[in-house]
Amino acid sequence: MSELKNRIQEDMKAAMRARDSARLGTIRMLLAAIKQREVDERVQLDDAAVVAVIERMIKQRRDAIGQFEAGGRADLAASEAAEIAVLEPYMPARLDAAQLDAEIRAVMAELSLASPQDLGKLMPVLKARLAGRADMAQASARAKALLSGAA
Repeated sequence: MSELKNRIQEDMKAAMRARDSARLGTIRMLLAAIKQREVDERVQLDDAAVVAVIERMIKQRRDAIGQFEAGGRADLAASEAAEIAVLEPYMPARLDAAQLDAEIRAVMAELSLASPQDLGKLMPVLKARLAGRADMAQASARAKALLSGAA
């Protein structure tokens, strides 16, 4: 079993003991999503796969916040934001802009990429290397800028 999954289960036990129902509900939802993926794929998830599940859940909540705010439901948006606050500590440390640029430049040098048409070759490698550590939309925008020479 992955270390991250063990940590999540220990946090669930701690939330039960503390009677923290909001945190407990979010952690249980996370564990259910992990278990569902394990059952669907018939595998035990490693830490990288667990991070992918958490990343997807955070993205779903961010999308929901935008829709709730557009619909004037600040209460539901706050609930989704609270769930994000519970999920984010399980994610690896995020890269800042300088680190992101350095990673993109390193991959560009490894693959000898220099033109904007090479974005299709660059992004799959970046996605694998930066999984959970960077927002891929932001990484794509930076990669486009670096490939076009604008940065």
